[in-house]
Amino acid sequence: MEYVDPIKDIESINTIKEILRKQSQRDLLLFVFGINTGIRVSDLLSLKVGDIWDGTEIREFLYLNDTINEEASVYYINSAIQIELKNYLGSYELNEGDYLFKSKKNNQPITRQQAYRIINKAAKEVGIPGKIGTHTLRKTFGYHAYRKGIAISILMEIYHHHSPSETLRYIGINKDEKRLIKVDVNL
Repeated sequence: MEYVDPIKDIESINTIKEILRKQSQRDLLLFVFGINTGIRVSDLLSLKVGDIWDGTEIREFLYLNDTINEEASVYYINSAIQIELKNYLGSYELNEGDYLFKSKKNNQPITRQQAYRIINKAAKEVGIPGKIGTHTLRKTFGYHAYRKGIAISILMEIYHHHSPSETLRYIGINKDEKRLIKVDVNL
């Protein structure tokens, strides 16, 4: 597997969202879902509408049986994902059993290769340097979660890594990078 980079610049992330919004609500949802949960693309593509929709509203948490570790993982469906899900589900007639990221050609999900093309093309259009791939979504999630103060131990658990250094390397954090930390209890 070739190494890919996270998208570190928030402005670039927002520009990609705008490009994908004009292109396809499905493609935008794929991007937003990936960067907000850190779910592997293979697991994202296997999602069905019923996994995130209870028939009347979007579920707050997504329960997935991890395809690699065969453990149940729980992911929070934050407001950014919920907004795009509502737009997407309101735009298409999808049934509970339909794949969430359904191909336009058949009733199957889009392929990993198609997901790669969607992400890579939008990133290149924005002018993002570095290598971009499907793992970029997962790494972008981790990079920004870490930068916002999520403990490395939590990210290690999400990624099933064995050491903090493995996770830091994976999410593109350079150990020589200096970072100011705000400990703002604000009582």
